[in-house]
Amino acid sequence: MSKPTVCFSHGKESGPWGTKIQAMAEIARAKTLEVESLDYRGMDDPQERVASLLSWCRLQTAPIILVGSSMGGHVAAAAANEVLPIGLFVMAPAFYVSGYEKYTPAPPACPLTIVHGWRDEVIPWQNSVRFAEACHARLLLLNSDHRLTDVLEEVVHHFSLFLDSISEPK
Repeated sequence: MSKPTVCFSHGKESGPWGTKIQAMAEIARAKTLEVESLDYRGMDDPQERVASLLSWCRLQTAPIILVGSSMGGHVAAAAANEVLPIGLFVMAPAFYVSGYEKYTPAPPACPLTIVHGWRDEVIPWQNSVRFAEACHARLLLLNSDHRLTDVLEEVVHHFSLFLDSISEPK
């Protein structure tokens, strides 16, 4: 069986190789996983981003692990319902955004970890609690803001534990 590929989806104001993605990609590579980060710059429509991710996923032959931050978390979760990854790890996901609640994806049928900052000024942490409760996901609330960069070491640690948990024999 092929090694899984970790596919990152960045947020609206970020890029495919931002600080968090670089740090997490390093962890994934150290675990001998393949790594991809899609470039959504210039795509403001979340549905266009989901379509792009779905197109990429459908070309893959190895198992997929989806990772996303902010709008990328929404995108990864929406795609997870169609491509059935072996795991989903999202940070400060754009769930239940005011005026766009109906676009929040259904909870996926795969292991899910959500990381969110208590001091998030963009997406309320309560939105992640609501989503996690609906699907019994693992939820980590950290003392950070939307970007989570001031707790990056902790985020990366939890990402490493997540990767280990989904690769363990059941």
